Amino acid sequence: MLKILHSSDWHLGRQFHGCSLLEDQKHILDQILQQCVDHKVDLLIVAGDIYDRSVPPAAAVALLDDFIEQLSALNHTQLLMIPGNHDGAVRLGFAAQRLAKAGVHIKSELAQVAEPLRLPLGDEQSLALYCVPYAEPQAVRHTFELEVSTHDQAHGALLEHIKAHWQDNERRILVSHCFVDGALECESERPLAIGGSERVSVTPMLDYDYVALGHLHGAQKRGADTVRYSGSPMPYSFSEQHHNKSCVLLEINADGVQSQQLLPLQPLRNMRVIEGLMSEVIAAAESDPNRDDYLLIRLTDEHAILDAMAKLREAYPNVLHLEKPGMLDANSANAQNQARLKRDELAMFADFYQQVRDVELSDEQRQLIQSTLTRLHNNA
Repeated sequence: MLKILHSSDWHLGRQFHGCSLLEDQKHILDQILQQCVDHKVDLLIVAGDIYDRSVPPAAAVALLDDFIEQLSALNHTQLLMIPGNHDGAVRLGFAAQRLAKAGVHIKSELAQVAEPLRLPLGDEQSLALYCVPYAEPQAVRHTFELEVSTHDQAHGALLEHIKAHWQDNERRILVSHCFVDGALECESERPLAIGGSERVSVTPMLDYDYVALGHLHGAQKRGADTVRYSGSPMPYSFSEQHHNKSCVLLEINADGVQSQQLLPLQPLRNMRVIEGLMSEVIAAAESDPNRDDYLLIRLTDEHAILDAMAKLREAYPNVLHLEKPGMLDANSANAQNQARLKRDELAMFADFYQQVRDVELSDEQRQLIQSTLTRLHNNA
């Protein structure tokens, strides 16, 4: 029996609204490492988008390097990675042949999709893991001299090529970074193409014992219980605030898949959306045990608030984005501004003072301001 852990879309080095997520990502990788220990995992699969950029920052490379070092030290868990659309396939595949000897398998060569990673299953059977890295249709067309123009045609052609190399006495897992037609997306995924042309059919995948997919950040099944997106291990957009992040633990033997289990992951900081009046939002922070979460705050106040972000960050240090849906529409705001222009200077100053100090001018202060305004006009 082999135990396989399926993950994807780590996006190491990602920034969110200008905030580095490396600390959060290390927190997640530590949990994945612990899952490998607790469940004596034989193989960890990462189905693409290991990095967030094709040229990742040095700190992200160091984080992955440290993770691989710790994983290798377990002496029982191998690692299999493929590049996604965010990764630079050539850079990710550097020294792949040498690393494979140490149990770190990076399948980044499109021309080698029919050359699986093989693991023994017993009873003269093996587990063949066929890997399809992310590839543009033109790359498939060039590599295999095929007339393909869409992602679906390209992906289908690759699976046909792989199927021609299947062997007897093998169980098969497909690892692919793609957008399966009908699957659910969220805001944090980079589109593969325009107008839905990036979607591929699930039908050719149904012949595999298990399909480990990457690209979409929400965990989901498509077409069969054994065709899965693990989802990203942590949220990368506010649209994921209700996602339950996890890895998929798979047990497989010579008879096929025996079990699947979701192993939960807990982010260091969640991503949440809070909506309400400024006063209500700030007051709620005192009893909020998760006030360090990454927040999008929607203020329903109908008037402008001076330096709202700074005030909110005093209560919630990780407010990353502020929206003001409560502000009046443009026509109403314009009418209100016209009305304000007709007010005298003392009244406008009184409004400003109350907004800044949150108290009204006293009678003595009003007299002082009026006296100052009168002198200014007389000297003008």
